[in-house]
Amino acid sequence: MAAHPSQGIQTLLEAEKDAAKIVQQARQYRVQRLKDARSEATKEIEEYRRVKEDEFKAFEASYAGNISNAQVTVEKETDDKVQSITEVFEAQKDQVLRKLLDRVVLIKPELHRNLKKGSLGGPEEQ
Repeated sequence: MAAHPSQGIQTLLEAEKDAAKIVQQARQYRVQRLKDARSEATKEIEEYRRVKEDEFKAFEASYAGNISNAQVTVEKETDDKVQSITEVFEAQKDQVLRKLLDRVVLIKPELHRNLKKGSLGGPEEQ
């Protein structure tokens, strides 16, 4: 009977080794699944990022045309207004200059309206 108990111990040791192998395989399987999940998530993130960047580029391109069109329109309107102001200036420059010179050259000496007529005499009248 002495051989029989050592055979039971041997069987238990083999069962323990088998259980350790199964646990090790389960750990390796879990680690592999985590790695696969990470790589799959990275792929999905990259795909999502690429799609969103494409959408943004399309959006930007559609509005970039509108912005440049608006800018061209504003520049054209500004040039037109500057040209019309310049034309008015050139047309009325001589007339305005003549009026200014007339005001400067033709002086009509007058007393100020606040000055009283009797107070012109100086210190002896006071």
